[in-house]
Amino acid sequence: MGTLGWIIAFSVLGGVLSAAAGGVFLLFGDERRTSLLPHLISLATGSLLGAAFLGLLPEALESVARDGVQWVTLSVLAGLVFFFLLEKMVIWRHCHEEHCEGHTDNPGADTRVAVGTLILVGDAIHNFIDGVLIAAAFLSDVRLGVVTSLAIAAHEIPQEVGDLAILLHSGYSRRRAFTYNVAVSFTTVAGALCAFVGLSQLEAALPYVLAVAASSFIYIAVADLIPGLHARTELRDSVHQVSLMVLGIGLVYGLDHALH
Repeated sequence: MGTLGWIIAFSVLGGVLSAAAGGVFLLFGDERRTSLLPHLISLATGSLLGAAFLGLLPEALESVARDGVQWVTLSVLAGLVFFFLLEKMVIWRHCHEEHCEGHTDNPGADTRVAVGTLILVGDAIHNFIDGVLIAAAFLSDVRLGVVTSLAIAAHEIPQEVGDLAILLHSGYSRRRAFTYNVAVSFTTVAGALCAFVGLSQLEAALPYVLAVAASSFIYIAVADLIPGLHARTELRDSVHQVSLMVLGIGLVYGLDHALH
C-alpha cells in the first residue's frame, strides 16, 4: 500500500472510527460511562506524551542539520502558544467529562443550541488538524504515522464521549448527536488529503510540522487531560492513573520498536 493509502486508512481510524467508537458509550449507563472515562483519559495521556517525546520530536530533530535544531524547538514553543490561543478563543475546546464548561446548570434554548453548534465547529477544526498531523507523520515514516494515528485515536475516543454528552445536553437526540459527530469526523480525512498534497511539495517544512504535531500532543496531555485527572485524589485512583499513563507510554514504545 502506498503512502496515500496509509494516510487515508489511518485518518479514517483516527477520526471516523474513533467517533463511532465514542458513540458506543451512548449505550452505557451514566454511572458506567462516568467510571470508564478517567481510565481512557489516563491511557490517552500516556499515549500522547509517548508519541510526542518518543516518536515525533526525535524524528523532527533527526531530519534537520544541527543548525536547524533551534528552529525545531521554536516550532514546538510556537505550537504550544498557537494551541493555547485556539482554545482561548473556544475554537478548540476539549471536553472529556460528563460535566464540564460546556454544561451550564440552567441554559436557555438558544444558549444550548449555540453550544452544540460551537462544539461541532470546533470538533471539525480539531479533526482537520488531526488529519494534517497524521499525513505529516506518514510522509516522514510509516512507522511514525502508525504510532501518531493510534495516539490520536486513543485521545479522540474519550473526547468524542465528552462531545456527545454536550450535544445531548444541548437538546440533540441520541441519533442526531451520533450522526452529526461522525459526519464532522470526516474532516480528519480532508485535513490528511490537504496535507498530503501540500507537504509532498514542501518536504523541507516536514520536520517543523512534526514539531508542531508534538506540541499539539503535549498541550492536549498537559493542559487538557492531566488537570482533569487531578480532580481524583484518592491513592487508589492515583495508582490507576499513573499505571495507565505508563501503559500508554509503553504501548507507544513497544509499537515503535516492533515496527522497526
